[in-house]
Amino acid sequence: MPTARRSRSHRDGTGAREAAPGETGKPKAAPLGAPAGSVVPQYLPSRHDYPGKAMTYLDHAATTPMSPESLAAMTDALSTLGNASSLHSSGRRARRVVEEARETLADAMGARPSEVIFTGGGTESDNLAVKGIYWARKRADPARRRVLASSVEHHAVLDAVRWLGDHADAEVTWLEVDEHGSVRPDTLRAAIESAPDQVALVTVMWANNEVGTVNPVAELAAICAEHGIPMHTDAVQAVGAVEVGFAASGVSALTLTGHKIGGPYGIGALLLDRETPCVPLLHGGGQEREVRSGTLDVPAIHAFATAVRAAVEKQAEHFCALTKLRDDLIDAVLREVPDAVLNGPPADAADSRLPGIAHFTFPGCAGDSLLMLLDAKGIECSTGSACTAGVAEPSHVLLAMGADAASARGSLRFSLGHTSTSADIEAVSREIGAVVARARQAGLAGMRKHKPEQEG
Repeated sequence: MPTARRSRSHRDGTGAREAAPGETGKPKAAPLGAPAGSVVPQYLPSRHDYPGKAMTYLDHAATTPMSPESLAAMTDALSTLGNASSLHSSGRRARRVVEEARETLADAMGARPSEVIFTGGGTESDNLAVKGIYWARKRADPARRRVLASSVEHHAVLDAVRWLGDHADAEVTWLEVDEHGSVRPDTLRAAIESAPDQVALVTVMWANNEVGTVNPVAELAAICAEHGIPMHTDAVQAVGAVEVGFAASGVSALTLTGHKIGGPYGIGALLLDRETPCVPLLHGGGQEREVRSGTLDVPAIHAFATAVRAAVEKQAEHFCALTKLRDDLIDAVLREVPDAVLNGPPADAADSRLPGIAHFTFPGCAGDSLLMLLDAKGIECSTGSACTAGVAEPSHVLLAMGADAASARGSLRFSLGHTSTSADIEAVSREIGAVVARARQAGLAGMRKHKPEQEG
């Protein structure tokens, strides 16, 4: 069973700021895919955070800046007064904003408006789907105790499944992945057919958040459908990056969130088929089909739907642009550090790799050291390891793919997004060789320092 915790990534705040000394105060040019005349919001980290240096943000898989469209939509909706559950005029106006957003999101995702359940984000959506569907299926048939989940899931799914095993009598089967991090259809079929009448739920992510592997979701969902088993997929990393359609995929439940696609924090959705029962986690006012109670965040919902629509409309354009940048990044890293290992599917496997993620293992290095050395150069990325109580643990994703613990600790994820440019790739190319060399020297020095103590 996987044991690692959530990946640690360097992330800055989002408060507005004054221009740093030496800055002109002029807005940065419009980034990849932005509407003509738009500018980068000034809350982005900059030379104010890195005195004397340009800032290179390559952690879009952790969070991405709000798009100009989403930011404008949220600013506009912040002036909307009214609880969307109230019956008076202000409440009805707020409700209209919510329902129009629901229709917008459903249209973009290939779903029906009635299938859209707004939540507080991806983690809540994952927990609602995994726990809620399990409880509903087990209540209808106590024999259905099995939960099948891939071994490389985000911890929002991984830990929810583990919790069901520890506290809710679930029998958990972890689906193995291949060397690229993908769940093969025959692996799922074999797991189901060992006891199909006992399976409550299958959950397999659309695309992996660490190495960028895209799973064959439609094939997996078709296997589940043969046995009448609902399948949930965490599509947080996939929406806006690859084509994602709810109805077309055949899944019963799908998770998406705002801040990974240019929307605000703290808002997400669970797309839930009307025929799939789900026990609520939250009880109260009965909002959202009585599946998710709580006062609706009207401005965030409006901005979220706007971000989803923009991301889906620009998906094909962004796929081509990000793929080119990612491939240039891969070439640059392998040129400067020839023994670096690209994790996940091969770079030319376009259908099975996210366009914006490049994940490397650097032999002889600690990922945390690499991250901090790059951070000092103004380059922000993330590690493939997790940290619990200050102790670095190897990435559960890389371990599941067959890597050893040392390799799993020495990895970095570079993730591109809608503000990425060729200048970001040039910055990595310029710094990565020296940074890796320094990290290796530090590692050797540490080994020499501790060797006498071990021998004594």
